[in-house]
Amino acid sequence: MDLLNARWQMGMSLAFHIIFAVIGMAMPVMMVAAEIAWLRTRRPEYLDLAKRWARGTAILFAVGAVSGTVLSFELGLLWPAFMEFAGPIVGMPFSLEGFAFFLEAIFLGLYLYGWDKLSSRAHVFAGVMVSLGGALSGAFVVTANAWMNTPAGFRRCRGRHPCASVVAGPPPSVPQARFCHCAVRRFARGAVAAALG
Repeated sequence: MDLLNARWQMGMSLAFHIIFAVIGMAMPVMMVAAEIAWLRTRRPEYLDLAKRWARGTAILFAVGAVSGTVLSFELGLLWPAFMEFAGPIVGMPFSLEGFAFFLEAIFLGLYLYGWDKLSSRAHVFAGVMVSLGGALSGAFVVTANAWMNTPAGFRRCRGRHPCASVVAGPPPSVPQARFCHCAVRRFARGAVAAALG
């Protein structure tokens, strides 16, 4: 297999995905903040912002979901030997990311189609859950990435395959520092995207 082409393909896919995923994790926070501001002040521009950012969130979510699915296939197809070894270790955070993704998807559907059907409290709660699902999704991906950069918390069993501990992994400061960095970056990029949009 041509490793240079595999690296290029994975790098291009990651570069495309990270733009939409990062802004798509920040936008729900801004849409909920705008809706809360509208509920408190009843100023129509806040409602307009909340609805506009909700549509943007939906588009970013859809593009991020598709590009993230491509990345998951690329991990297995382009790096089969790595995934055979690391799959039992990074499988847990990636599986939990799937649950966070579905949490985000379900509540995004409720948020988008619940403007006139849900109470204002339930609608804001749906938006908060979209934000939480996105944040958890990012945290689990960052945890898997932190392990790939600083592998720890496993031993070899049966000669070759790792026996992974669910709780052991990189030192706790590694994923925490990366998650904090990603959270700040997410909101900075989301603010820039909102200002340009």
